[in-house]
Amino acid sequence: MSSMGARERILGALRASAPATKADRRQDGSALEARINRHHAHGNWRGATPTQRADEMERVMTSVRTEVLRSDSASWPGLLAARLAQAGVQRMLLDPATTEGAALSAELPREVQTLPFSQPLEAWKGIMFSSVDAGFTVARSGIAATGTLVLAPDAGTPRTVSLVPPLHVALVYASTLHGDLHAAMHAEGWSAGMPTNLVLVSGPSKTSDIQQTLAYGAHGPAALWVVIVDDSVEVQA
Repeated sequence: MSSMGARERILGALRASAPATKADRRQDGSALEARINRHHAHGNWRGATPTQRADEMERVMTSVRTEVLRSDSASWPGLLAARLAQAGVQRMLLDPATTEGAALSAELPREVQTLPFSQPLEAWKGIMFSSVDAGFTVARSGIAATGTLVLAPDAGTPRTVSLVPPLHVALVYASTLHGDLHAAMHAEGWSAGMPTNLVLVSGPSKTSDIQQTLAYGAHGPAALWVVIVDDSVEVQA
């Protein structure tokens, strides 16, 4: 074996293991994205109508112990208010500055007190953890195939609203439902700038111990209600 041959092999190995250039990484990333897009192009729920996606959302979420209510844009506040009163909810977190929060507040009976998240958690965490029965959120969107809500917390409805109360009540519009996660990411342009935080909810909080005994509510709400509003926009996605 000549020394020149060994040297060439060593240098060749070093060149092959050198970090890729930016152009190479862009090319590799584009090729990978194209493969992923082709893989998801014909998903089971691509091309389905909002109503069809809502039906699948209901089926999947119900299978993981979620209570699903179906309503239209005009009727949901009264339907939900009656259900909350029937369940004995007395204190509920919601943002009255939102259209949905104001609509629900107007329908709730007097015995159900609404609380805005208007002060730092440290100032009222005793009340929050001991006497708040439910939190109300409006989902940014939903994913039909996995029965998942996409929440985008903000100052009026921080993550605490969906994580601390024993009952999480979420509203999602049928027109915002996507077939799968890939469709949601593309339709909402996540790669162009995701929010600081997104919360994906696929059922009530549950965990199991080493003996696989399932327990609900250990790390979040023990119960989840989802109101799917048929806003009659048949948009394909």
